[in-house]
Amino acid sequence: MTSVPARLPVDATTTSAWGSLTELSKNLQPDLRGWFAADPARAHRMSHQAADLHVDLSKNLLDDEVLASLLTLAEEVGLAERRDAMFAGEHINVTEDRAVLHTALRRPSDEPLTVDGQDIASDVADELAKVYAFAEKVRSGEWTGVTGEPVKTIVNIGIGGSDLGPVMAYEALEPYVAAGLECRFVSNIDPTDVAQKTADLDPTTTLFIVASKTFGTLETLTNARLARDWLWRSLVAAGAIEDSEDGRADAVAKHFVAVSTALDKVEAFGIDPENAFGFWDWVGGRYSVDSAIGTSLAVAIGPDAFAEFLGGFHAMDEHFRTTPFESNVPVLMGLLNVWYVNFRDAHTHAVLPYAQQLHRFPAYLQQLTMESNGKSVRWDGTPVTSDTGEVFWGEPGTNGQHAFYQLIHQGTRLIPADFIAVANPAYPLSDAVGDGGAVAAGADVHGLFLANFFAQTKALAFGKTADEVRAEGVAEDLVSAKVFSGNRPTTSILAPALTPAVLGQLVALYEHITFVQGVVWGIDSFDQWGVELGKKLALEIAPAVAGDEAALAAQDPSTAALIAKYRELRA
Repeated sequence: MTSVPARLPVDATTTSAWGSLTELSKNLQPDLRGWFAADPARAHRMSHQAADLHVDLSKNLLDDEVLASLLTLAEEVGLAERRDAMFAGEHINVTEDRAVLHTALRRPSDEPLTVDGQDIASDVADELAKVYAFAEKVRSGEWTGVTGEPVKTIVNIGIGGSDLGPVMAYEALEPYVAAGLECRFVSNIDPTDVAQKTADLDPTTTLFIVASKTFGTLETLTNARLARDWLWRSLVAAGAIEDSEDGRADAVAKHFVAVSTALDKVEAFGIDPENAFGFWDWVGGRYSVDSAIGTSLAVAIGPDAFAEFLGGFHAMDEHFRTTPFESNVPVLMGLLNVWYVNFRDAHTHAVLPYAQQLHRFPAYLQQLTMESNGKSVRWDGTPVTSDTGEVFWGEPGTNGQHAFYQLIHQGTRLIPADFIAVANPAYPLSDAVGDGGAVAAGADVHGLFLANFFAQTKALAFGKTADEVRAEGVAEDLVSAKVFSGNRPTTSILAPALTPAVLGQLVALYEHITFVQGVVWGIDSFDQWGVELGKKLALEIAPAVAGDEAALAAQDPSTAALIAKYRELRA
C-alpha cells in the first residue's frame, strides 16, 4: 500500500503569509481604475495561457503585494508537496484511505504508473478500450435491440457524478454528437423524471446505461427498475417480445448495459456482466466524467472525440503539475478564491459562461466544488481554523444579465465571478435585418454576444462615477441610483472554440482550483460524508411514509406532522 503522507495539515492561519494577507486586506482600498492607469501593462502581466485557455486575472482585487503573499501561502502550506502526492497515487483521501487518481484516467497509455501494486496505466487503457469498442458497436449499428433495430436513443440513469458530468459534457459537445443519436439523462427519484424522459421513446431503439459503481444507489436503482418496467410493457405492447420470463430477460440483455464494478448485482438485474464497464475506488464520483461514467458521451461523440476530451484534461494536468506557481492558472485562481473567502468576506462565486452549450457547467461545478470543500474538519480530524468553501452558482450568457446581475453590480455583497467565452461559435449566425441602430444588418450575432461579455467585466471593474452620471444629463435625484461602484472582481477565460479538448481543459482547471483551496484549508477534498446522513434517514423514514405507524411514531414532531399531512393529501 502506498503510505499516507505523514505530515499533518498546516494550519494556514498560523503562517506568516496569512498574517501578511490579513494586514494587506485591512489596508487595501481596491482601485481598479487607478491600478490600470498607473500600470498600463497590468492586463498583460496578469494574463496567462493554460493549454488553449487565455485567462485574464487583471480585473481581480489584488496588487503585487497581495499576489506575492498568496504565492508564499501556497509554499507555506505545502501545496506543491500535496499536488505531487496526488499525482503519485499516495493516499491523500485520508478518511477513506484511498489514492486520488482521476488524473490517471487521462494520462497517455504509454506513461507507466503503478500504485498499490496495480498497473494503473494498463488497467485504465484496458477499460477505455472496452468502452470504445462498445461505442463503435452502437454507432455502427452492430449493437441492436430485440427487433434487430439499431440504437437511436441512449438513456443514462445515474445521479450526482454519474449524471452531472455526462449531461454537462453532452450538452456542451452537442455539435459533435453523431447524426441519428440522442442521449437523455434520468437522475431524480421523482417518478416524473423517468416518465417524461421515456414518454415519446421507441423501446425497440432505446438503450439504457445504468451508472452506479456499487449498483446500490437508491435513486439510480429505483429509476433503473422503473425504466425496465417501461421497457417490458412497451415491448410487449408493440408485439416485440412475448410476455414471458425469457422475453423479458432478452429485452434487458439487449437494451441495458451498466457502469459498475458490482458484477453480481449487475447480473442479478439481468445485465450481462460482459456489458458492464468499471472504474476504481480512486475515482471520486464528481471526478469521474472521464472514466467509464462517460460511456454515454463516448457513444454520442465517438472514441476519437472522447480521446480529444481526455487530451484536454491531460494538458491542464500537465500545466498544473509543471508550471511555476506565479503563472500556474489553477494555482492562481484557487489562491484568489481563498483571498476572497477568507480575507474579503465573499460567500458565493458566480460562474457565467457566455456559451449556451455550457448552460449545465455551473450546476456541474456546484457538486465539484461544494461537495469537495464543504467541510468543517481537516484531514486529520481536527476542526478547521478558517471559513471553507463558497456557494458556486451561475447561468449562461445574457440570460443572467436580465436576472441577477443587478445584485453583482450594485448590491452590498462581494461576488467574484468567472466569465467564460469562446471566440468561434458552433453556430455562427448573422442578423439579416438588424435593428436599424446598434445592430447593423448582417451583424455577426456571436460578436454582439461577446460584446456583452467584454462590457460586463468592464462595467463590474470600473463602474460609473457620480460625475459621469451627471455628465449624461441625469437629474440629480437619480444620480445615486445610477452610480456603479466598480471594483467588482472578475476573471475572464477565453478559448478558441468549445471543442472536446477545451471542455476537458475547463473541467480539469476547476478540479485543480478546488484542490488548491482544499490544501490551503487543510481539508480532504475527496470524501463526502456530509451526503450520508440524509440518505440513511430517508431509508428509515420510508416505512413511515408508506403507512407504518410505529415508524411514524419514532419521528420527531415536525417530521411526523409533515408525513401525516402528506399522507392526508395523498389519500
